[in-house]
Amino acid sequence: MIRQRCAALFAAVALMLSTGSASAAEVQHQTDYSISLAGLPIAKASFRTELDANRYRISGTLKSAGIADILSSTSGQTSVSGTVGRDRLNASEYTMNYRSGKKGRAIDVQFSNGDVTSATMTPARRIPKNWVPVTKADMRNVVDPLSGLIFPAKTRVCPKTLPIFDGESRLDLKLSAKGTRPFKTDGFKGDVIVCGVKFVPKAGYRKGREDVEYLRKLESMEIWFAMAETVNVYAPVYVRIPTSLGPVTVWATRFGG
Repeated sequence: MIRQRCAALFAAVALMLSTGSASAAEVQHQTDYSISLAGLPIAKASFRTELDANRYRISGTLKSAGIADILSSTSGQTSVSGTVGRDRLNASEYTMNYRSGKKGRAIDVQFSNGDVTSATMTPARRIPKNWVPVTKADMRNVVDPLSGLIFPAKTRVCPKTLPIFDGESRLDLKLSAKGTRPFKTDGFKGDVIVCGVKFVPKAGYRKGREDVEYLRKLESMEIWFAMAETVNVYAPVYVRIPTSLGPVTVWATRFGG
């Protein structure tokens, strides 16, 4: 299940913001993303963001597509809400509900000032051998996997280390600067910031598991961030994760407009 959680995390990286307008007090955002494996479509996603003064809420859906949907239908819903800080978005509640075939799981995490105050998973997971437990110290000064990857315009995007807690696992994403590249999609055309990504598992996983070690050793993962000028933040528009079956890519098919 670690591989599924990591794939879901990196898919969520790109499922963030588009730019549009509603009223002077509230800004709404809608974006669409395509997820593929070795060039073959495996999932689609749609996310909606609402900003009102210093409050935000992101909600979205993810559904398998193409050959992945034939092999095993997968769907999920996620949401996060909180406040907009000077250098990051500060979550107050993060939820994730997903179903793959006949199996499903619900996650709810409550935050206060960057610290986790409660985390529940239904049904609870059986703890396997060699499990690295999450401690109270692991859940201090952390971000959720959605709003943790949106950056106010005046904050540097990379290099940066993101301490992420997704309701079960604690990991660091270490972002390194790799310059800029041109990017074009529906609603956006311009240069984007390119960050290399290093995956560092901290807790909430089985030590020695092959897929975790594979991700730990990867040196060629990338996330690209574009400026959403209406809300003055950087948000992901492209993710690339090499795998033994070919690269997993998440591409913004719409970003604003």
